Amino acid sequence: MSDAIAVAITGASGAAYALRLVEQLLAAGREVQLMLSQAGQVVVNMETDLRLPSDTAGQQQALVSHFGCAPERLRVFGRQQWLAPVASGTNPPAAMVVCPCTTGTLASIANGICDDLIDRAADVALKERRPLILVLRETPYSAIHLRNMLRLTEAGTTILPANPGFYFRPQTVQELVDFVVARVLDHLGVPHELTARWGEDR
Repeated sequence: MSDAIAVAITGASGAAYALRLVEQLLAAGREVQLMLSQAGQVVVNMETDLRLPSDTAGQQQALVSHFGCAPERLRVFGRQQWLAPVASGTNPPAAMVVCPCTTGTLASIANGICDDLIDRAADVALKERRPLILVLRETPYSAIHLRNMLRLTEAGTTILPANPGFYFRPQTVQELVDFVVARVLDHLGVPHELTARWGEDR
């Protein structure tokens, strides 16, 4: 089985979560298969100092340079790149994370709509019984959002809203980001030292 982790960045606010997650996965020696929605690319450019072009090849080059990794460890796939490994159950990644996840993407996945590679990759993760984690970044939730979350939870998805804790008295925004990313990494079974665990001293 592939040890790759698929990461999808959609148009919800919270690009810092996605970039930190990719950074940590690469640091842990995992291959990252990355997909960006059009809105996700826009949000990365709005919320961070990273400037991603609209074309897939340019995104690949910019992200490999940003993370300082080998190109084969971070592969960027286009929204209609149907020959990508993530599009088929014959070569699925070990797990998939949508971070951040819009409620529109939530709805598409919950209803089996596979209009682009992100939706199809999530559909593959579900049907192949691979971990699927959705890092929702929306508030408040409507009844429609909640029904979609319940439907996906019943199908085996982990709904992990970007809700940082404050009991460890964070002093920086980065600490809040790390709290959420640490929870994602825990559910992926990827070791990290981002935050202290409950009952541990740091």
